[in-house]
Amino acid sequence: MVNCLIIDDAKNTVKLIKAVGFDFPEISFIEVNENQEEALNIILKNTPELIFLNFDSIKINFAEFLLKIHQCITTTPYFIALSSIQGKAFEAYNYDFSDFLVKPLTEFSIRKSLSRYIKKHPVKQIETICLKSYKDYQYLNIDDILYLKADNNTTDFHMADGSVISAYKTLKVFENLLPQFFLRIHKSYIVNKNSISRIHYGKHICIINEHKIPFTKTFLANIDLINNSLSKNTMIALN
Repeated sequence: MVNCLIIDDAKNTVKLIKAVGFDFPEISFIEVNENQEEALNIILKNTPELIFLNFDSIKINFAEFLLKIHQCITTTPYFIALSSIQGKAFEAYNYDFSDFLVKPLTEFSIRKSLSRYIKKHPVKQIETICLKSYKDYQYLNIDDILYLKADNNTTDFHMADGSVISAYKTLKVFENLLPQFFLRIHKSYIVNKNSISRIHYGKHICIINEHKIPFTKTFLANIDLINNSLSKNTMIALN
């Protein structure tokens, strides 16, 4: 799994990158505002391999910012500069950025950039997740996980064979750990979008193997991402 950090204050830019990135399940996206100290803290904490950075930002001292990254991290991330000024490309490449995208971004430019990254850095897909409790190690096949449900400070994994497996971690821990095709749709639920057979916007539910999983307006953007992704390779019949 590749951790990708988006450093940009423009919500539309972040939204578009994450929407296109949804088609790259090997990449997990995090976002942060253009605050130099906060961005550095996230980088040191999560050590992202890939970073989209607004090169027009007046809140970041790029020379100082990049120097601190080089001083604190062994492997330099793959930087993609974002700018509304084409002429800044030369400056970005002088900072050893690997790619440069002109704003306003397009779906094609983002997809091309991410595809270039994946071609240069092929990622082995995660196939299992290990749940550890003291000296007990339990391995779950990622594709067999239908959804996760929060239960106080534990999380229940609902599996394709009907079994329910509990883990002594919060839902938030797994939200950051699982591949991108697992999305949070409710404060108590994360779903495997590949297991969804129906989305009912009127009733605010998803259907997974006869299970009715509620979703809330807070996570409606994730529901839209799932719906758009599932619709791409589907013949839609209109009544």
